Amino acid sequence: MKAPRRIRGVTPLFLLLLFLPSASPISDDQPSASRSKGHQCVGCVVIVSVITQLAQVHNSTVQASMERLCSYLPEKLFLKATCYLMVHMFGSDIIKLLDADMNADVVCHTLGLCQQDAGQPQCHLYPLPKKTWKFSLEKARHIVKTSGTLKYPRIGSDICSLPFLANICQKIKFSIKNAVPFKDVDSDKYSVFPTLRGYHWRGRDCNDSDKTVYPGRRPDNWDIHRDSNCNGIWGVDPKDGIPYEKKLCEGSQPRGVVLLGDSAGAHFHIPPEWLTASQMSVKTFFNLPTVLTDELNWPQLSGATGFLDSTSRIEEKSIYLNLRKRNRCNHRDYQNISRNGASSKNLQKLIKSFSRNQLLDHPAIIIYALVGNDVCSGRADPASGMTTPEQLYSSVMQTLQYLNSQLPNGSHVVFYGLPDGTFLWDHLHDRYHPLGQLNKDVTYAQFFAFLNCLEVSPCRGWMSSNATLRALTSERAEQLSKTLEKIAASKKFENFDLFYMDFAFKEIIAEWQKRGGQPWQLIEPVDGFHPNEVALLILADRFWKKMQLQWPQVLGKENPFNSKIEQVFGDQGGH
Repeated sequence: MKAPRRIRGVTPLFLLLLFLPSASPISDDQPSASRSKGHQCVGCVVIVSVITQLAQVHNSTVQASMERLCSYLPEKLFLKATCYLMVHMFGSDIIKLLDADMNADVVCHTLGLCQQDAGQPQCHLYPLPKKTWKFSLEKARHIVKTSGTLKYPRIGSDICSLPFLANICQKIKFSIKNAVPFKDVDSDKYSVFPTLRGYHWRGRDCNDSDKTVYPGRRPDNWDIHRDSNCNGIWGVDPKDGIPYEKKLCEGSQPRGVVLLGDSAGAHFHIPPEWLTASQMSVKTFFNLPTVLTDELNWPQLSGATGFLDSTSRIEEKSIYLNLRKRNRCNHRDYQNISRNGASSKNLQKLIKSFSRNQLLDHPAIIIYALVGNDVCSGRADPASGMTTPEQLYSSVMQTLQYLNSQLPNGSHVVFYGLPDGTFLWDHLHDRYHPLGQLNKDVTYAQFFAFLNCLEVSPCRGWMSSNATLRALTSERAEQLSKTLEKIAASKKFENFDLFYMDFAFKEIIAEWQKRGGQPWQLIEPVDGFHPNEVALLILADRFWKKMQLQWPQVLGKENPFNSKIEQVFGDQGGH
């Protein structure tokens, strides 16, 4: 039996659905329409759950709960306006269903946002109704079948079909597809705008009208008249007439850091307070526009290229900040070439957004950290889609050959191996997900099962109750890691040398436990999959210390003029 009509949207939080598919592994043989429907269902269940819990926390009506949620949203990107529009169009049906004690699963199936295909299991986040599912769904459909919402125009399956959202959606989709700044006047792949792949992702441009000016280049005529490499050091010392770049940076071996990564490297993060009704206020969603235009990532706080102080208050710094501290001539020379869903199979497209000129630029440290998607997918049979060692070898060699054609001589490439992700299930399955904390009704085991049923899990292989599947996924991850280690030990290239490091998450856990922490505190609470900011920074600290101890040549010299640079140029123009 089909729903009487399909409602495509409840609040502007459905904008998140633009990006949820890109947070999952990209698979050429997994239909995008199927993924889109699955993420649509997840989004609906999450939002209806939040509405229900807001009413519970504030002892209010469902109508008041929806209006409260809208009032929390910012004006930017038309988020607040879109929310009120959706409440006006579809709120009455949601009110009727929730007032009839239907849970979020039933509501979303009734509205057509969750669908059960023929022969497929019934996907649900919450325990099934006491009466049969079929009975509950028929009752819910009867409740809304005379609804007046049919007179309102439908917006299709894409929130971006709303005219006033089309422009921002176009910008976001452009940035996701091309992985280069949307606002880049001189087309040098650097920007003066923070999001839409701007300087949150790569060093801020200091002249967006001149493509010969950008972070990471060798100084033009020692930057006597202009700051050609955007490191904030330029001009001539009036005491002796020597250019500051020559005096303070010559021979210091400047270099940049470039991450080739996935959603973990980009620091995928959905704040748990976005889903926690008891913690919501007008301050909760203040950064939602920024996060949406950064594809639900926070690269400015990532372990590799983060340039902002940690929000977690730990002492560890990103690899970039450590490199800058070692040599302030490295200021702004970072690139986070990461994408949600990136793997060795699709890196060839992503890497084209990387920017380095062999003749004009400084060398770079390339960190190859595709740590999950070669073994992870949401498909029903994840094992069949895993990258084989032979496939990885072929893809990586293509990547290295491309890098050799782009990187200045004296660069370095560091491989990260893949982690053993069995810690996800081990440390989370019996804990409550943020959606389940209020009523103690949703564990991570339930949340994982829901995503797996919809085939939208970021990693069914590790986020599964099937111990055999978890072990199989870790076994393949180990095989791929050994392939990378073998390449690093045996292959030589003209413009860079190769190194390999284990992604030893167990060591990160051990370090965190020494500080009195618990393993689950290192995992993103909303998706239950990604390493969080603390984990990424401890991992970055481990990387830095290993380089210092074993391969100090990768890091370059410590600049003896750092204090002089700070004295003359302060924060060097900031980030």
